[in-house]
Amino acid sequence: MRSSAFTRVTIAAALGLATAALPCPASAQGTPADYARAAQLKERYEAAAVDIAGAATVIGDTHKFWYRKSSRGTEQFVVLDADTGQRQPAFDHEKVAASLSTLTRNQYKSTSLPFSTLNFSPDGSSFTVNVDGAQYRCSVAAGNCQAVDGNRGPGAGGQGQRRADDAPRVSPDGRWEALIENFNVAVRRAGAKAAERLSTDGSEGNAYEIRTISWSPDSKKIAAYRVRPGYRRQVHYVESSPEDQLQPKEFSIRYAKPGDVLDFDQPVVFDLESKGHVLVDSALFPNAYSMSPLEWRKDSRAFTFEYNQRGHQIYRVIEVDAASGKARAVISEEPKTFFTYRTANGSLADSGKEFRYDVDDGKEVVWMSERDGWNHLYLYDGATGKVKNQITKGQWVVRAVQHVDPERRQIWFSAGGMDAGKDPYFAQYCRINFDGTGLTRLTTGDANHAVAFTSDMKYYVDTYSRIDMAPIMELRRMDGSAPAQTVERGDIAALEKAGWKPPEVFVAKGRDGATDIWGVIFRPTRFDASKKYPVIENIYAGPQGSFVPKSFFAYNQMQSQAELGFIVVQIDGMGTSNRSKAFHDVAWKNLGDAGFPDRILWHKAVAAKYPWYDITRVGIYGGSAGGQNALGGLLFHPEFYKAGIAYAGCHDNRMDKIWWNEQWMGWPIGPQYSASSNVDNAYRLQGNLLLVVGELDTNVDPSSTMQVVNQLIKHDKNFDLLVVPGANHPAGRGNDPTAPYGDHKRFDFFVQHLLGVTPPPWNQTSTSTSEQAQQRPDARN
Repeated sequence: MRSSAFTRVTIAAALGLATAALPCPASAQGTPADYARAAQLKERYEAAAVDIAGAATVIGDTHKFWYRKSSRGTEQFVVLDADTGQRQPAFDHEKVAASLSTLTRNQYKSTSLPFSTLNFSPDGSSFTVNVDGAQYRCSVAAGNCQAVDGNRGPGAGGQGQRRADDAPRVSPDGRWEALIENFNVAVRRAGAKAAERLSTDGSEGNAYEIRTISWSPDSKKIAAYRVRPGYRRQVHYVESSPEDQLQPKEFSIRYAKPGDVLDFDQPVVFDLESKGHVLVDSALFPNAYSMSPLEWRKDSRAFTFEYNQRGHQIYRVIEVDAASGKARAVISEEPKTFFTYRTANGSLADSGKEFRYDVDDGKEVVWMSERDGWNHLYLYDGATGKVKNQITKGQWVVRAVQHVDPERRQIWFSAGGMDAGKDPYFAQYCRINFDGTGLTRLTTGDANHAVAFTSDMKYYVDTYSRIDMAPIMELRRMDGSAPAQTVERGDIAALEKAGWKPPEVFVAKGRDGATDIWGVIFRPTRFDASKKYPVIENIYAGPQGSFVPKSFFAYNQMQSQAELGFIVVQIDGMGTSNRSKAFHDVAWKNLGDAGFPDRILWHKAVAAKYPWYDITRVGIYGGSAGGQNALGGLLFHPEFYKAGIAYAGCHDNRMDKIWWNEQWMGWPIGPQYSASSNVDNAYRLQGNLLLVVGELDTNVDPSSTMQVVNQLIKHDKNFDLLVVPGANHPAGRGNDPTAPYGDHKRFDFFVQHLLGVTPPPWNQTSTSTSEQAQQRPDARN
């Protein structure tokens, strides 16, 4: 995404105020001094926090870990050698900053590099980083970086992007090449030109694709998909204000939406000796949302794939006999609501609620399921498809699997909710045997843990913290033969002297009167308990996760919002993840619910305890799914929420990307989509509303916001709209270049509509963008 043309100024500078701490009576709210103090908090707090370490990541198969550490406002990447216990800079920060500055024509400092994460090569000799959407590979020894081939401009959104790789697929024994000729599978001797076709049923509208070809390990068979294409929806964009030319630009991306016709993948198995092929009967996979790549058993007896049925209520692991082409379901998961399939990269560490590990070439399978109401692990007999035993059990959840050792028959995993009375979202790490015995806790501290293991499971690094406790990083040996070594310990003494206080963790009962709902409360630093404060809720109720912060931070943007004279809160209501299946199921075909019954009860519980918590003046804001939620609060609960800001909202789930929305709202499209639609319910608006959207949003179709605008106009509703030229999905928030402008718009909106105070006169104190453009030497003609 290109840089924004908006003026990038701090709030304090825009007001012409000094950056030193400003005197302000405790009774003031929404004053210029409050704005200036809010603008200073991030720099002030981060400069006072010392040795704040992030989670560690292991480097390949080595005994080394890297992590990022901030201290007094500077940042450094560090490598820890577990064998020696020694730490050192991960690379020469000065050289890397200089190299990236030259490559990108931007100026970067060694203490504030333009990336927060990196990916080391397996041997640790180099690493790749993402800078403004482009990939760079940097040498550790030399400190120089190079652009990675394949860097692209704005990425295409949506489901079903294809890999453009037409190279023949070489057999494991190196003797054969499989390729596509005239939409059919063909083979030839390695290095030869002439090929023999193995199929004749491929055509333009029903073609075999090279990306799907999979050789059997014995090089005697090939499995492939014949693909009948679905609908190729395009979303079109106009970039109104490109930086490199005067006239607008346009482009399109492929973007599947709920209800669209999808590809039909037909598995076919080919025999090189007989030259015959068998189409696999689709009775077990009649209506696919997706089918995974074809993977052969090591002994070539069969291949497997995973079938996710349209509507996400059937998920199967299917094995196909290579000789007969007969398919059977090794596992068939059939929940009454949704199956939470894997949407990440499929790694062990980030597997969502879909996890599979084949043991001994499929004779057994470790499988994750919520079938007993909680997310747990099961051991299947791969031959019979029967459950041999439940591995983990209890009223707690497995969060992710980190490692499986089939020889020791042990599993390492993270879990939440194991400790009664403690925060159920805190991640703890454990080991257990395949048969469910030997449950061993690797972490026990009352905190949120992030653990990284070496591939041989000899060492692990545990980084743990709470929002009121600075992080501690410890190096441990798995066998316990040596005491834990403290690698880093955060120091927040100076931070506390600077006026920092952690947000308050608050728990109240949800709509059922029994379930705990967890949230946090931010007060202004000059909080006065004798006053009444309006409340602002920062909402994101996407069912794919839980979102209330659990680990330490020196600064959070909610604190700056509170500084203007508000109480700012964040809550995880029902319908979000990482609790029981019943807790999660509230979202099923009902994203408009967004946990609001629980959230409102939580607000009322806080108000019952604290007289200063004014629930007659409640605002709400959020982005993406949170944008849908924020507007939904105004539309469906106008008696409670009085003002809201919706950033880049997916306001109608029929307009948004298919993979996210059909997962929770179901298929086929039905009345539930309209019931949750902010577009169809826009006529309900009573409170004050600001809509924000980036014109180049490739995550959520910008038309989703504009259709809300259309309905509000039709129903003669008052509202505000900010369309951000050149902005993608962040659109005035987060790491978007227009975030400072978006912050001041959000601050002003709530100051005006909840405090009843006129915001500062921005245009009288900041340089206009037109004046800046005239002063720039590269101003466009």
